[in-house]
Amino acid sequence: MAKDGGDQWDNPGEPFRAFFDMQGEAMREMLGSFMPGSGKSPLSGLADRSSLTGDAGEFAAVAREIQSMWFEFMAERSQGQGEGANPFDPAQWLTLAQGMARQLPKAPLDAAQKFASDSMEVWQGVLGSFLGRAGGKDAADADALPRKDRRFAAEEWRAHPAFALLHQTYLMMAEYFVGAAKQVEGIAPEKRKQLEFATTALVEAMSPDNFILTNPVVLKRTIETKGQNLVKGMRHLINDLKRGQLTHTDAEAFELGVNLAATPGKVVHETPLYQLVQYSPSTEQVFEIPLVIFPPWINRFYILDLTPKKSFIKWAVDQGLTVFVVSWKSADASMKDVVWDDYIRSQIDAIDTVRNRLKVPAVHTIGYCVAGTTLAATLAVLAKRGEADKVKSATFFTAQVDFEKAGDLKHFIDDGQLEMIKSLSSEGYLDGRYLAATFNSLRGKDLIWNYVVNNYLLGEDYPAFDLLHWNGDVTNLPSKWHADYLRDLYRDNKLVVPNALSADGTPIDLSLVETPSYVQAGREDHIAPAESVWKITEHFKGQLTFLLAGSGHIAGVVNPPAAGKYQYWTGDSEACSLKEFVAGATEHPGSWWPHWIEWLEAQDAKRVPASGKRKPGGKGDKVIEDAPGRYVKTR
Repeated sequence: MAKDGGDQWDNPGEPFRAFFDMQGEAMREMLGSFMPGSGKSPLSGLADRSSLTGDAGEFAAVAREIQSMWFEFMAERSQGQGEGANPFDPAQWLTLAQGMARQLPKAPLDAAQKFASDSMEVWQGVLGSFLGRAGGKDAADADALPRKDRRFAAEEWRAHPAFALLHQTYLMMAEYFVGAAKQVEGIAPEKRKQLEFATTALVEAMSPDNFILTNPVVLKRTIETKGQNLVKGMRHLINDLKRGQLTHTDAEAFELGVNLAATPGKVVHETPLYQLVQYSPSTEQVFEIPLVIFPPWINRFYILDLTPKKSFIKWAVDQGLTVFVVSWKSADASMKDVVWDDYIRSQIDAIDTVRNRLKVPAVHTIGYCVAGTTLAATLAVLAKRGEADKVKSATFFTAQVDFEKAGDLKHFIDDGQLEMIKSLSSEGYLDGRYLAATFNSLRGKDLIWNYVVNNYLLGEDYPAFDLLHWNGDVTNLPSKWHADYLRDLYRDNKLVVPNALSADGTPIDLSLVETPSYVQAGREDHIAPAESVWKITEHFKGQLTFLLAGSGHIAGVVNPPAAGKYQYWTGDSEACSLKEFVAGATEHPGSWWPHWIEWLEAQDAKRVPASGKRKPGGKGDKVIEDAPGRYVKTR
């Protein structure tokens, strides 16, 4: 006997499990609609309807072409050409999210009343909108609907009551399910966060704009192009399935060393783990203290050397800095035993190499993201060894040392997820496509489903966008170190516990660090939340300047002055909390880069001629190859 609706609220796990199961069925239905022999092709329906206009034959031909493309792709896979783990497979992410949901306990939820009232509001809003149009109301008033979302901004979503009701009902349901996930009681906070994340991800996946027959914009494009948008979209989809990665941009638009990572320089040092690139000076005089930049090894270093107008590296060179950048090697099976100690040793090796090469006592350093976390540990190791004076200053770009408030990435870190990562790393390294999929899922609406609609359903051409090209240029990670990083830092937060970790035989105690430090955080950063980055101020003992930049993890860092974008805030770096810092902060328009160079010059303003080995590859200077080097091009 079927339960009535009220019984479901005695067991909150059931509505969520049922919801997730429904998503799985819907995703299979969507994929199945393209499969040959399914009898469910969206084009079949369009062909039937278009028979009145004489286009049935063209739609039927398009349907056959799409099915032929799929047959060919599946034949390749059956012959072993497409074997192996595929991080692009949506079933893996669906299974992960459903697994989170099954951990739900049984506890009451008080949400039915709000659900009912919101349902009535949706119906009244949609009905009122169309009655208003019919009654001659002002268009803006008539089009006003209870909920707004830029996915449904096109006029087609409001032009017909069916699509208006569809997307408004979806937004109401999405709001309801995510809100209900937040209210689940009787579970640990981290489990509730995991449930909230999984629910949000699945709700985003089930948006009506992600499906052909429920997206009026796609239907309109399909009719206008006689289905050619879907042919092109299927071609995009098959190519992405082959490479195991969602494509965001035109892969042919950029070439490293030509229009990306093109700042002139030479590779002057190389180890099995990294290459050291030195950039050619553009000024006659340069600061005596050189700069060594440690980018994260989970990405390619040229995020700091995009097109010339966006390049932080070129800008820093033009300010008179002698700039060195570490280019990490993408992991392969030979790096299966690489651990954190190796990256800390590499940072120290790079610092010593630059000091010896230029005959200077110290260097300025920058650590970005995970390389900033590692730089903090490196500074602690040097301090413990009595060698802190090797580093004149340290700058941290969106780097965390205390992971108590580390944000959404913590949702991927429990014993189950760690075990899954281990299973995906049988060759001793983790395929970078998995990490890319993880980061994309943190902003699935923008970085996954937006491109599903544009690339696969609308069949649009890929844009030539340097930042998206970099975002898709993934690197592999040594699996042993990656697992240690997630477990020891993210999950167990050991870096802030004095002497809980050690590197190369030296205990790590962040409270020993007195190096002058400049800490930058992004206000909208979803990878390293500003509140988490702020906590470095609680552990270092030296002079520290904290700056809050507008935007997030990438745009908050890569914001050249000429762009005139965003803003930044300065304030009391000794405030008790980020909230207190923000309350008393001063907002400044534009880029924070000039503020940073003024701070750096205040540490040591002495300049010297840009001669000798300040010009890499000059007379008598043996170098390895031109910038950007081989490692950044290795896949």
